[in-house]
Amino acid sequence: MYSSFYKIYFISILFFFFIFSIFVTYQNPTISETETFSINHFYWPLPGNKNITSKFGKRSSPTSGASSYHSGIDIAATEGTPIYTCFPGKITFIGFKGAGGYSITVENNNFSASYCHVSPNYLYSIGDYISSQNIIAHVGPKNIYGILNNPYKDSSGNPTNGATTGCHLHLTIKKDGKAVNPLSFF
Repeated sequence: MYSSFYKIYFISILFFFFIFSIFVTYQNPTISETETFSINHFYWPLPGNKNITSKFGKRSSPTSGASSYHSGIDIAATEGTPIYTCFPGKITFIGFKGAGGYSITVENNNFSASYCHVSPNYLYSIGDYISSQNIIAHVGPKNIYGILNNPYKDSSGNPTNGATTGCHLHLTIKKDGKAVNPLSFF
């Protein structure tokens, strides 16, 4: 009687660990902390969306709160469009980041990429590692609610996802802590 109980118990434990390992692997694809990438292997974050609505560098501020020096590029996309990682790395920031709105930052050695104006429905957590070309987020909505003291508003007075006039991805890439033109990597 006890031997059949232990067999069922042992098989149940094995089944649990098998299902758990599949769930963890599926939910959180990881890379090695030491995995690096070549400067020639950056991936475009919005396949099929190539319309740059604001270039890197000096510009006229499109809305109140936006800088006249643009630290990245804006790529037009509709709300919900999947955003893919430009390179593998560790997620070091997730949250509301002022003019960038809901944002995610990924770092790998001396590079970082910040994906801004994303959906607040985050897919990962700080400290997670993500491989190249994985979906890291989705393009967020223009208007968001629930951020206390959000200074960013549209022309109707509704709170926005940072300093934005519409749905898009703002991508900033930094090398050695300094913003560089993302288009030089694609």
